Amino acid sequence: MNPNTVAFIPLRGGSKSIPLKNIKLMAGKPLAFWTIKAALDCQTIDRVVVSTDSETIRQELSFIKSPKLSFFERSPETATDTASTESAMCDYFSQNSCDQIVLIQATSPLLTKDDLEGGLKALKTQNFDSVLSLVRLKRFLWSEKNGQAEPRNYSLSIRPRRQDFEGELFENGAFYITSHSLFLKSKCRLNGKIGFYEMDPDSFVEIDEPSDWSIVESLLLTRKKHDVLKPLKSIKVFATDIDGCLTDAGMYYSENGDELKKFNTRDGMGLKLLQKSGIKVGVITAEDRDLNRRRSKKLNLDFEYHKAEEKLQILSELCKKYQVTPEEIAYVGDDVNDIGLLKAVGFSACPADACREVKAVVHFISSLSGGQGVIRELSNLYFQ
Repeated sequence: MNPNTVAFIPLRGGSKSIPLKNIKLMAGKPLAFWTIKAALDCQTIDRVVVSTDSETIRQELSFIKSPKLSFFERSPETATDTASTESAMCDYFSQNSCDQIVLIQATSPLLTKDDLEGGLKALKTQNFDSVLSLVRLKRFLWSEKNGQAEPRNYSLSIRPRRQDFEGELFENGAFYITSHSLFLKSKCRLNGKIGFYEMDPDSFVEIDEPSDWSIVESLLLTRKKHDVLKPLKSIKVFATDIDGCLTDAGMYYSENGDELKKFNTRDGMGLKLLQKSGIKVGVITAEDRDLNRRRSKKLNLDFEYHKAEEKLQILSELCKKYQVTPEEIAYVGDDVNDIGLLKAVGFSACPADACREVKAVVHFISSLSGGQGVIRELSNLYFQ
């Protein structure tokens, strides 16, 4: 039986404006992750197909695990600088059938599952043949005529107030929905009676040029930070690695051969504030250093695990000790030996300079590097 609705996400490897744009980190994740996640989270979408000509892209996105997700090898002819998106769609849909096609562009990371649900609902309930995403901008538009400027959407004698102005609808390129049969007939992403779904005005910015990147990333980080607060508010146990999280991961030695580490006092205060609110706090580190033990003792932690080579095994101990579930535990890590534990807890975070593999799996990436106040930033988020 063919899937009813297929989301199709074309990811070409040869971007000119921003090299390998689709897997460049955006808010700590590959750019394409955000639209793939929105499609996977959408209950109305049965399958998500990523069409790419790049093995590098495929490998960089391999951490996304879902039975709904599959990769399609895009033919070289449809991946050139001049090839259309429709040619890539034909490449796949001439071989694979479905009812509805949802074309999603990775350059719109502000797309959400609710947007996709809304577009598909409009298609079904309002009997449209196709639906596209639009944004409404309340801007006064002008055009040039005979070398002079003249208003296009308002009268100079009656300048409307913003609250009374309907504005104009603009295509933001986030998604397009049409039927499989109509697409194969027309080879066009939109057909027949066309409806629209209105997205947030912030989503108007697409990532086509380097200057767009910082704008969209800032918007995404702001939205993501609010989402992160939900699981963070439920934690009862807070644990962190030491090297690379409470420290800058540097190893310093004196002339006498003494080993030194640099801790941040603000992190100590962050742990103390969490502790005062009733949260059990502690460290889990693979290192076995007296320096770490002395720091832990000075912080008066509730628990400490040193020489913890298998960190994931400690999770069950913490659950039993404090009568909590894994969803009520938070962990901060920075390297590959932390990944198992980071995936298992209810809230995971890492410093800004954590390894790429860690950044791909955590809920939250700090704006600060290790040893610069990561834990304090998280404690501030908890109390917001």
